Amino acid sequence: MAAERADEDIAVECTELEVGDRATRSQAEVVRAPGSLAALAAEHVPLTEEEIEAATVGELRPHHATIHLADYDPLWPALYEREAARVRGALGAAALRLEHVGSTSVPGLAAKPIVDMVLVVSDSADEDSYVPALEAVGYILRIREPDWFEHRLFKGPDTNINLHTFSEGCEEVDRMVAFRDWLRTHDADRQLYESAKRELAAREWRHVQNYADAKSAVVAEINARAQAR
Repeated sequence: MAAERADEDIAVECTELEVGDRATRSQAEVVRAPGSLAALAAEHVPLTEEEIEAATVGELRPHHATIHLADYDPLWPALYEREAARVRGALGAAALRLEHVGSTSVPGLAAKPIVDMVLVVSDSADEDSYVPALEAVGYILRIREPDWFEHRLFKGPDTNINLHTFSEGCEEVDRMVAFRDWLRTHDADRQLYESAKRELAAREWRHVQNYADAKSAVVAEINARAQAR
């Protein structure tokens, strides 16, 4: 299933990697003690219009609509595998790790039909070492966030994906994977998360990022349980 690329569906965070109890830039660097996720949710500061615009490479197009959630599609893992093969073919050994994350990676969970992927490279700030190779096979750099784990996000050439890129050793990658694995094996939290998503998705949002920010409390609640295991 190939989805039309929709730049307005980019969430400027790991998450709609579905993990984003994102703090402010300073909090993301300072708050790291075990058990601090609930505090992060309480202190969560949504990204401003100016911050969203600053992180966007190219035109920022407002969403001004509700969020479309699709029932789980068993073809999503196959789409991930196809894109992962393309990324590995482009980067070779420079692709240190690739993971399918976000709601499309959790069987049974409704999701925006956008496949979230995490790519780990040696240094995501060193764009010359990997961006040209990805662009050569059709990926487009759309998000650059130097102050948040040097996060970069690419859209795909023909399938609606978010390719989130981080440096080797970035703790955010492990946190995303832990969240995915927890939802895969804990039905109650998966149902809780889907219920919260459906409620929020029914509202109209100026940017998809605003919807992602609104999920921070329930994400932090679930993530706290995942991290405490």
